[in-house]
Amino acid sequence: MDDVIIIGGSFAGLAAALQLGRARRRVTVLDTGLPRNRFAGHSHGLLGHDHKPPLDILAEARKQLARYPAVRLVNARADSISGAIDDFSVLTGDGESLGARRLILSYGVADQMPDVPGFAESWGTSIVPCPYCDGFEVADQHWGLVWSGPPSHNYVRLYHDWTDTLTVFADGHDIAPDIRADLARRNIPVIDGRIAEIAQHRGHITTVNLESGRNAGVDILFAHPRNKPSASLHESLGLATVDTPFGIALKVDERRETSMPGIYAAGDLANPAMNSVTTAISQGATAGISAQQSMLV
Repeated sequence: MDDVIIIGGSFAGLAAALQLGRARRRVTVLDTGLPRNRFAGHSHGLLGHDHKPPLDILAEARKQLARYPAVRLVNARADSISGAIDDFSVLTGDGESLGARRLILSYGVADQMPDVPGFAESWGTSIVPCPYCDGFEVADQHWGLVWSGPPSHNYVRLYHDWTDTLTVFADGHDIAPDIRADLARRNIPVIDGRIAEIAQHRGHITTVNLESGRNAGVDILFAHPRNKPSASLHESLGLATVDTPFGIALKVDERRETSMPGIYAAGDLANPAMNSVTTAISQGATAGISAQQSMLV
């Protein structure tokens, strides 16, 4: 039996595995190789790895984990979980049954692309969610923001550190008069009407085309589509969740423990608005350390 099984081997999961491996705890990491940010050409803001392709960073992390004999990386999907603290059982897609005293869920979320031609093709290149991840590279260019609700007003203020040229696309949302007045005061135009198409060439936006027939050009588009967990294991376990403006997240405490004793969660699965590799790594390390300390006798 393992001490810990980690389900999801991207940044959060591997960070947890590193802490546990260094504590000489037996760990199995199950991963299918489809991290959320696989569409991005580069990852930014991660100390020591700034502007590196995210898949390269993950590959290097896996190589570094090889020096810890207690850590095992397995390319497999987790199909089901049963049991309780000190005696969990995980059935993989390959039919293998694995046991562990603790579990860490870090299988992330999947972004739900709107049914707009060109949107999915541009996602991660010229349609992005996070200014901390991509803002520096497109600073002082013409940004667009697809309005998605009240949080969008905060983004308007946030983006000012990177650009003074911003266009808001209402995309069918009813923007309150007081917010429209604030946008006008900031010299931020609002284009009403639903987006019909993202005209793009090799993932780079040429124009945002509206159902009204109007077209608008921007250099980069920020959008925040809702997302959902990449697997439903938490549902079968009955873990408590919270509904956020971005999607469902697992409810965790400051130690990253879920509502079921012995099960921890880290990364986007426990914070779908995060969009930050640095935060994912921090949360993963916390989950790994918390799981290790919970087994002390």
